[in-house]
Amino acid sequence: MKTPDISFEFFPPQSLEASFRLWDTVQTLAPLDPRFVSVTYGAGGTTRDLTRDAVATLHKSSGLNVAAHLTCVQATKAETLEIADRFAEAGVNEIVALRGDPPKGEGQFTPHPEGFANSVELIEALAETGKFTIRVGAYPDQHPEAATAQADVDWLKRKLDAGADEALTQFFFEAETFFRFRDACEKAGIDGSKLTPGILPIENWKGARNFARRCGTKIPAWVEEAFEKALRDDRADLLATAMCSELCTELLEGGVDKLHFYTLNRPELTRDVCFALGITPKVSFENVA
Repeated sequence: MKTPDISFEFFPPQSLEASFRLWDTVQTLAPLDPRFVSVTYGAGGTTRDLTRDAVATLHKSSGLNVAAHLTCVQATKAETLEIADRFAEAGVNEIVALRGDPPKGEGQFTPHPEGFANSVELIEALAETGKFTIRVGAYPDQHPEAATAQADVDWLKRKLDAGADEALTQFFFEAETFFRFRDACEKAGIDGSKLTPGILPIENWKGARNFARRCGTKIPAWVEEAFEKALRDDRADLLATAMCSELCTELLEGGVDKLHFYTLNRPELTRDVCFALGITPKVSFENVA
């Protein structure tokens, strides 16, 4: 089994302690030679400035290929494209383009009167600049706002047709979930090689379960039962590593060649899963810092 290309998602620090945690995360995972790392936006664009600063710092100091998240939330088209231009000027030429979640307390996304109405409009505008590799989100389990699972596939096709280069999926618990989604995408005319599975190593089961419920990720009964027992036996980390490693192995055996890990800035479990897949350090972080 060929070892996959990997990438990692980080979130921007909002305190001094979180800054150290992010740097520790980078030091732990950078030697695994990811093809890129991405830095998220908070809900409602709350970390826009922090994201920009973290992206610029990581790009300058780590030697990693850094992708910046960019959303449509609470900004005009001009403001959003100005942020994109600043990324390009800093040498960051990769964007994860998303509609974005509404601000806290608001039930649904409402476009800025002078902003992009949706992710497709944002992707089209970024593609027209010719400056960026553009990645987008995809949903193997039905998005909470989607009328049907097919609507998610159709919307993804619109995003790729608008100029996106690759889709990073929301996390899921069973490989078959991704394979069914890939089949539906290919039936709709989407190149399956453009789909990269998003993987969440479960550091905290309560947090992962709540996150899954908010974003529409289905939780199989066996997963609930396994974590309840593992928590009682104080073996949750062991279960999480084994479960995530098995999921990744099944994906690779099913023809996947790229994996995108949601690290939550806690790298140890992600590192251990990569080691289990035969991904070993290729470079010294000191050599790229």
